[in-house]
Amino acid sequence: MSEQDNNKKSQINIELDEATAEGIYSNLAIINHSVSEFVVDFINIMPGRPKAKVKSRIILTPQHAKRFLKALNDNVQRFENQHGEIKDYEQPPIPMNFGPTGEA
Repeated sequence: MSEQDNNKKSQINIELDEATAEGIYSNLAIINHSVSEFVVDFINIMPGRPKAKVKSRIILTPQHAKRFLKALNDNVQRFENQHGEIKDYEQPPIPMNFGPTGEA
């Protein structure tokens, strides 16, 4: 079997419909985990609005969460190499009433 045949077998055909391609804006992520999964809720919180809704929830296995962390870190490093350091501006604390969580 040639290398080209192996590449054809290992390729994944990924479809992206128009609605998904538009994306969803998020300026807050809340992360929770259990023994078997990481749950990432993406939220769009607007100034002056007391209520915000979860716009998207992604559930990952611990292994996929770690791979995602590495891939995101690699991409941030490449971005900063091209465009300079991303400044992390301190945000005022956002009052959350859904119990203990982590933020990213």
